[in-house]
Formats: sequence, C-alpha cells, structure tokens
Amino acid sequence: MVEFDEIDKRILRMLQKDNKITNAALAELINLSAPACLKRVKQLHENGVIEKNVAILNPHLIGEGIVIIVEIEMERDRREMNEQFIKHIKASPEVTQCYQVTGEVDFVLIVNVPNMTVFKDFANRVLYGESNMRKFKTLISMTRNKFSTEVAL
Repeated sequence: MVEFDEIDKRILRMLQKDNKITNAALAELINLSAPACLKRVKQLHENGVIEKNVAILNPHLIGEGIVIIVEIEMERDRREMNEQFIKHIKASPEVTQCYQVTGEVDFVLIVNVPNMTVFKDFANRVLYGESNMRKFKTLISMTRNKFSTEVAL
C-alpha cells in the first residue's frame, strides 16, 4: 500500500471528480504551488495510485444498452480453475467488472451489452463454456440510480 498524506487525498478527490482540471486550477483549489502540485500528481501516477485516465460516456447519448448483473456459483473452489475462469472473463469485452466474492455465489459480473442477442452469444461462449460452473443467475438492471467511479478516501 502506498502512503499518502491529506494533500494527496485532496488531490485524488479532485481528480476523481474531474481529471481534466488544469494543474494551475487544481493547485489553487488545494492551496499548493503549481510545481508542487504537478510533482505530487506525477508521483501518484508513478506509484500506481492513479492507474489511468478515462472518459466516462453518457449512456443516454450513445445508446443505453442493457446492464446485466450475473451471479456465478462454481462447482469446485479450486484456485487453478478460478484463475482460468478469470482469464476468460478478462478477455470478454462485455464484462466491465468482475468480483470474486464470499457467500452464496463465487463471482459477480457486471455485463454491458447493446441487446439480448449479444448477451446470449456471450452466455453461450463464456458462461455455458465454463466446465466448472454449477449455475449462474442474471439480474437485468431497469434503471441506474447511482453510478460513480470514485473511491472514498
């Protein structure tokens, strides 16, 4: 884990809200000189705290598609089988998030597809193709009430 102070936390909070903010504006908001602010942001990138800068698209403007939450229960809990499954999931562009969880299910996937035909193709290729899967359950999102990529600091 990387150690960072309250100034770093303030920088990270601001960048999570708007990573296109200029260095000068960011420095002013956190009461730091522009060169010191730039140095800290660069260090946060180099340390891997900031993994990447991305664009978040507005689903209402690009065609909303369907968000499907998939709960997966594996037949056997074996590390090498789970690693193989995770490898397939990472190679599947339809899966935008994958969580290995405790409880009644082993994995939870967030799948984004334009329509049910694409989901069916994904399910046939990835889910039904998984020999260690006992069963899976799908939950189709009707409305997105909250969405954030921010991490609480």
